[in-house]
Amino acid sequence: MASASTSKYNSHSLENESIKRTSRDGVNRDLTEAVPRLPGETLITDKEVIYICPFNGPIKGRVYITNYRLYLRSLETPLFAFLNEEKFNVDGWTVYNPVEEYRRQGLPNHHWRITFINKCYELCDTYPALLVVPYRASDDDLRRVATFRSRNRIPVLSWIHPENKTVIVRCSQPLVGMSGKRNKDDEKYLDVIRETNKQISKLTIYDARPSVNAVANKATGGGYESDDAYHNAELFFLDIHNIHVMRESLKKVKDIVYPNVEESHWLSSLESTHWLEHIKLVLTGAIQVADKVSSGKSSVLVHCSDGWDRTAQLTSLAMLMLDSFYRSIEGFEILVQKEWISFGHKFASRIGHGDKNHTDADRSPIFLQFIDCVWQMSKQFPTAFEFNEQFLIIILDHLYSCRFGTFLFNCESARERQKVTERTVSLWSLINSNKEKFKNPFYTKEINRVLYPVASMRHLELWVNYYIRWNPRIKQQQPNPVEQRYMELLALRDEYIKRLEELQLANSAKLSDPPTSPSSPSQMMPHVQTHF
Repeated sequence: MASASTSKYNSHSLENESIKRTSRDGVNRDLTEAVPRLPGETLITDKEVIYICPFNGPIKGRVYITNYRLYLRSLETPLFAFLNEEKFNVDGWTVYNPVEEYRRQGLPNHHWRITFINKCYELCDTYPALLVVPYRASDDDLRRVATFRSRNRIPVLSWIHPENKTVIVRCSQPLVGMSGKRNKDDEKYLDVIRETNKQISKLTIYDARPSVNAVANKATGGGYESDDAYHNAELFFLDIHNIHVMRESLKKVKDIVYPNVEESHWLSSLESTHWLEHIKLVLTGAIQVADKVSSGKSSVLVHCSDGWDRTAQLTSLAMLMLDSFYRSIEGFEILVQKEWISFGHKFASRIGHGDKNHTDADRSPIFLQFIDCVWQMSKQFPTAFEFNEQFLIIILDHLYSCRFGTFLFNCESARERQKVTERTVSLWSLINSNKEKFKNPFYTKEINRVLYPVASMRHLELWVNYYIRWNPRIKQQQPNPVEQRYMELLALRDEYIKRLEELQLANSAKLSDPPTSPSSPSQMMPHVQTHF
């Protein structure tokens, strides 16, 4: 992990090296090479190499090895563009304040309270320190419920509907086991959650797993909420597969796009990966959660096995559909910070930061799949999101880069122990210091609009600009010509508005001066009109 040693808000300095090289034509060339380095990054060694490019064949270059990365510089043709020097004028660690976010939702209220029972992470070491729970449930109740939930991840509130007051609650599977164990405290607790809204008669439980997997989990002590034990709840399985299936599916996507794209069998090859089928199932599940809450028919409890993979996908996507605030740049950052980072998605295990064991069974593209679902939604609702495609791509790039502390470690307690906010910079510092680069020019702010994407294979597509962006044979229009023209028109509009204001100010000043001669229509400022 690169430490932010010099200035916390300067991403890197440029250090120049003047190097003489002999090209293939035998001509000595004096190349001034800009080698970008981050604060705390030091050059260990460099060496001239032949890089076997899968697209262009052998390329002569020089590889620089630092204490953070490998950096390849071509001596013949440009391989990679250097990043511009970036200045951070925003502290991204201040983006998410849980108390302020819950206050925005109108919490606490007479049905829900904020508890600090987990402030030392003693109740659940993978949950955040601050939790929102039913007002009628005491801290002792919570401790007893925790013994019956996998990893002690008790049901806690994620989101409350501002009008009908139905809620989205998240947790992990109950520890039923093969013997069908019951826990009266857990059953009562779910009833208390249901009773926070007197208008509903049933609590809807969405288990993200296929039913056969949920049954199989009983053999390892897990399970699901049975009708016999939970009389006032309805259980539905969403058939979303586990981390291992998703990992293998993404590997198949990689095989069909790198190093060559097989054009003649593209559709059948893409279908064989099942990647879009998995995207469809995740979106379908989130739509069901959002629809149940939006309709006011029921509050919803969501879980998978341990409550940190498929659960995070479903709650965050449902909240994105229901709450337009999360479709802004700031709101989306808060959504990721809250539902993924704070609630303990295992980023270190799923991505493998700093681990050389690439075949680890814990690796899985769960967060990538979530971002892909967001991209699919943005394609179907091009005016609903303040952020653009580049915003999503840069989040994924730095999910893997380890340049920022945002996605390091598995949970909040581990980040506190490692002092991540003191020793690293947040990704949101980079984004919020350069917001204009990540804004969607077509964005139209709508307060109460609920989005229901079409989760049909006919409406889903492979995200080419992410998965195949490095292939030079895939022609991409960057920037999008329609988007570019729209931005030009917006700039023109702003220019006209500025000129109009200047003319109006000049007119006001002229009218306030005492007249030296009788006024005539020709002396008056004409009314200025624009198409904007």
